[in-house]
Amino acid sequence: MIKAIHNPDVLSCLANLSNDEVFTPPNLANAMLDLLPQTLFENKETKFLDPCAKSGVFLREIAKRLMTGLKDQIPDEQERIDHIFTKQLFGIAITELTGLLSRRSVYCSKTANGKYSVCTKFEDEEGNIKFLRTKHTWKDGRCVYCGASRAEYDRGEALESHAYTFIHGEEVFKMQFDVIIGNPPYQLSDGGAQASASPIYQYFVETAKKLQPRYLTMIIPARWYSGGKGLDDFRDTMLHDTHIRVLHDYFDSTLCFPGVDLSGGVCYFLWDRDHAGKCIVTNTRKDSETTAERFLLMENDKTFVRFNESVGIVEKVKRHHEESFAKIVSARKPFGLVTSVKLDELGNDDSVFVYAYPHNGYLDRMNIAVNTDYIDKYKVFISYAYGERGDFPYFVLGKPFVGQRNECCTETYLLINPCDNKQTCENIVSYIKTKFFRFLVLLVKNTQHATSRVYQFVPMQDFSKPWTDEELYAKYKLSEEEIQFVESMIRPME
Repeated sequence: MIKAIHNPDVLSCLANLSNDEVFTPPNLANAMLDLLPQTLFENKETKFLDPCAKSGVFLREIAKRLMTGLKDQIPDEQERIDHIFTKQLFGIAITELTGLLSRRSVYCSKTANGKYSVCTKFEDEEGNIKFLRTKHTWKDGRCVYCGASRAEYDRGEALESHAYTFIHGEEVFKMQFDVIIGNPPYQLSDGGAQASASPIYQYFVETAKKLQPRYLTMIIPARWYSGGKGLDDFRDTMLHDTHIRVLHDYFDSTLCFPGVDLSGGVCYFLWDRDHAGKCIVTNTRKDSETTAERFLLMENDKTFVRFNESVGIVEKVKRHHEESFAKIVSARKPFGLVTSVKLDELGNDDSVFVYAYPHNGYLDRMNIAVNTDYIDKYKVFISYAYGERGDFPYFVLGKPFVGQRNECCTETYLLINPCDNKQTCENIVSYIKTKFFRFLVLLVKNTQHATSRVYQFVPMQDFSKPWTDEELYAKYKLSEEEIQFVESMIRPME
């Protein structure tokens, strides 16, 4: 008996260097190529650009399709190869190393004109996969193109500067592209505390749109849905862009990138220059997939309602015209205390008890300068950050608890509704613990941070009484299917 030989695609076996620059598996690259009209691969004039080449997988898979699609038009195999690689496929590598890797994947040689290159027409080593060492343009300590910190990235020639050519005003190929496709770098360290980083992928999408290709498809983190940290303008532009024809949404990034956990998930989209209308939105989860044709924004809204099944739920809530719960949620650092504030283990008559991470403690009242009138009120505390690593169904938020008089918190927590009635705070806690409440937060919360903005879909209630899911489902007239969906997505909070 002859054993079957397992011959894996080497590009499916590459380990990612970080969560910032993630290699694209071949099956994912092909799923994105499937969004395009397949007649593009039967046209010997179609030009493709990957502006952020890492492994060369997109160009390689495009080449395979062109080799099949142009077989009748260019019968000679070598002539067909030479035409495709010199006239139709173009890439811009993000580093010198990924340039070598991409050429090896596409040309079967790290040099385009090498002895083992499948293309015989290149005269230089780079071929049509270029790497240009580009410099940042500094102004007031930041790069004017990508926002990189000069303190972090003003480096010598020996170190990678992460000044990506495509978004730094460099025109590499002076031509019009029919298709721009890629998986851009996701973020750059911004020089802040605790390994703080700022998104960068939006610049690749915006630059690609300016080139006006017929089609644009990229895979990017999904946290842009709710904006924040340099993404507000990008979110607004994307959600109002009726050229976005298809959006595939993955709440769990590991379904696209095995072993890579990106908070908030990922998405890939098809932007069609000649399309103006609704978008086909597909939500993929571990156990299900739904598709709906809709606009990315509901009427009078600024946030993308992520799950197709949830659109009707949000509409039912909005019909009540109630104020948003976000109104009673504090800003970050409700008492002006940072995480690193030094606390005493024991208190005295002038001390305030402080909830903090990793340890609670005491602080003299005179050292608290912000919202001091809240100290002697009852209030609800809830974690500012809560992250889940693929656990399904979800908690969404940390457990809320009632803060007593003479208590405050560091920036580890947010403060909700300071008042003189303890029962009111306990009733608010009962509401937060419902699946209904946390489901509406889930629709907006795309990172571990739970600022007041994530509560924008949550309606206010009468807090003279506690709340249960059954009461809320009945109040907003959720259907049995909608109730089952909420129940399937959210874990009980005991």
